[in-house]
Amino acid sequence: MPLKHAVAYLKNVIEHKECVSFRRFNGGLLRNAESNADYSGLDVDRLVVEHIQVNRAPCLRRRTYRAHGGINPYMSCPCHIELWLTEGESAPETPEKAGKKKKTAEKKKTAVAVH
Repeated sequence: MPLKHAVAYLKNVIEHKECVSFRRFNGGLLRNAESNADYSGLDVDRLVVEHIQVNRAPCLRRRTYRAHGGINPYMSCPCHIELWLTEGESAPETPEKAGKKKKTAEKKKTAVAVH
């Protein structure tokens, strides 16, 4: 996914035009990657998301103190996000499927031939 398309997608998420398939989102990740690429001298308009991977991080246990001496757990489940951006074309071209025939079962072929 090109970087500009990803930024537009996130803006649409904020405006509730598109949805993200998970509960929490770290919005500064793409802005940080864009500024790092700009600092490194890469062309920001040609950046393409080559690889993205999310790994589980250790869960953190904390406490929240309640009324009358009660204590409840305050858990957080963070994650490690790995994002690779490369300079390249905006989207690779996919070859069109021309002349591809549907496969039919042998029984259907004989049934069609008989009728």
